[in-house]
Amino acid sequence: MQDYVVNRPEEGAMNRVLAAAADSAAGVILRLAWQAGLLRDEIQHLTWAQVDFGERKLLLPDREVPISPELSGWLEALRDSRNRCSAVVVLSDRDKKPLTPQSISRLARAALDSEGQTAVRLIDLRHDYILRQLEEHDWQYVSRITGVESTAIKVHFAGHLKEKKVSTRARREAPAAHIDEFALWKLLQAEDTSPAGVALWLTWQMGLRLEEIVALRWDQVDLPGERLLLPERTVELAVGAGDVLARLRREEPPAERVLVSRRSGRPYDRTRLSKMVRTALVRGGMDDVTLRDLRLDWELRGGGESRVLSYLRKHPSITRNEAAELLGVSRSTAYNRLKQLVKREKVTQVGARYYLRDTVVPPERQAEVILDYLRREGFAYRQDIARLLNIDPGQCRPILQRMIADGQIVQDHQKYILK
Repeated sequence: MQDYVVNRPEEGAMNRVLAAAADSAAGVILRLAWQAGLLRDEIQHLTWAQVDFGERKLLLPDREVPISPELSGWLEALRDSRNRCSAVVVLSDRDKKPLTPQSISRLARAALDSEGQTAVRLIDLRHDYILRQLEEHDWQYVSRITGVESTAIKVHFAGHLKEKKVSTRARREAPAAHIDEFALWKLLQAEDTSPAGVALWLTWQMGLRLEEIVALRWDQVDLPGERLLLPERTVELAVGAGDVLARLRREEPPAERVLVSRRSGRPYDRTRLSKMVRTALVRGGMDDVTLRDLRLDWELRGGGESRVLSYLRKHPSITRNEAAELLGVSRSTAYNRLKQLVKREKVTQVGARYYLRDTVVPPERQAEVILDYLRREGFAYRQDIARLLNIDPGQCRPILQRMIADGQIVQDHQKYILK
């Protein structure tokens, strides 16, 4: 079997090639291959209708490819320079007609040779794009935007990375802002009784942790009683999760654990099941969602959200510490839940306090509202501003100080007036 060869181009040489090619056909070809990872056939048939300048992505038949602001701007300038005379992106320099695959390869070869990249092929530019993406993102994301199967990514590209392995972690600093429930329901229907499907049901509908799912035994599943008898607690079976477990029980041969490999009969471990779930989420177009996000969403829907909102209907605001005490969780967990409520547009954050949405002036409009008030009334005390914004008087000081620093208002003793 022939080895899978990857010849990575030299970055400086590529930049010189692109600078020399300018907006020629060779320049378009090389940019689409090196900066967007397109195959030769995709380059040949790419149309302007497939370039979404607003969202900065290429809409290919089997995937969407995000593009950088630089590449998006370059393509937009190229389109405008042609007076939008053709639907196809890559055209011949001479007669402005679409190129054949052979012509695309020939132009790429000549341009690469001009800077000594004689061993680098057009396909190597795509390979280099894949490797650069793997250095920044997990393999699920890279698989989605490149169309390369996960197995091929691990086999062909892992050895070319600095750490000689492909990351399986979702690299994101904050929880997902929103769970697309329609996409998730479609995914759950597609996965059905697969290990990933069962794990998703048990997490999203019942809040089970991954370690609880892999350890779950059939003697803990009380289908007639519609409950799970976990070591530390009893959990009521949600309808969807109960139906899936009932079907799985009928399909599977007798086993101690609920989730076992159909091939080996061995239980899944935490790492293996986590990878299977991540793969399923990527297939469902939800690569920015993790099991942690789904569990947090369950916590919010299952009481955390209603308890916080109920508290806010009786009190002007809530802080992170107050939320932690209310929900019986750590301050960091309380912070994450409050942030989720902000992203779900249930509450508004002003400084360190959180208010019911629409009961206070949101931060982005505070300066505008204050200025309108001062134009109308002439001056205001801090207490006036607090009533105007419907927030605590102590929170007004940093807002007013920022407006003074920005030259919008001035302070005259205890009064605030327009500058």
